[in-house]
Amino acid sequence: MRKSGCLKPRLVPNLLMIVNSVQVTPMLRDELNQAMKQAMKAKDTRVLTTVRLINAAIKQKDIEARTDGADDGISEADIQALLMKMIKQRLESIAIYKDAGRDEQAAAEQEEILVIERFLPEPMSDDDMRDAVNSACEELGASGIKDMGPVMNTLRTRYAGQMDMAKASSMLKERLTG
Repeated sequence: MRKSGCLKPRLVPNLLMIVNSVQVTPMLRDELNQAMKQAMKAKDTRVLTTVRLINAAIKQKDIEARTDGADDGISEADIQALLMKMIKQRLESIAIYKDAGRDEQAAAEQEEILVIERFLPEPMSDDDMRDAVNSACEELGASGIKDMGPVMNTLRTRYAGQMDMAKASSMLKERLTG
């Protein structure tokens, strides 16, 4: 009779099979936490404050999602969409700051964009985007402008964070009308 907490030898191979079958991929939240720790160690205030802003926005969305019934908070795709939104906000701020002659603030916003972009996948090229739009249209049988909504929803779910949805929308409109 064994009283130690060790696994029985015959169970170890099964456990190893389970562990080896699980794909270990770094989650975006883990990447953000790692970046925050590295920024703290390096005393990089720009990266640290930007990552803290990202984490605060994610936590706010998590709280909103939990009140709607999602126990796990928001998904990776939702986080990527949030990061894209943050970049768009900063681009708008840069334009406003440049119009007002406040180049220092515009430069600070540009630095924040560079930090945020580190956590997004590579953006799609125009050719790849056009191919994705065409394949989604063919897959859904889109033939007219009335089919634009379902195609955009499909693109949004598949390519969140990779595709500029404004460009995709104009490409889709061009394909469906032209």
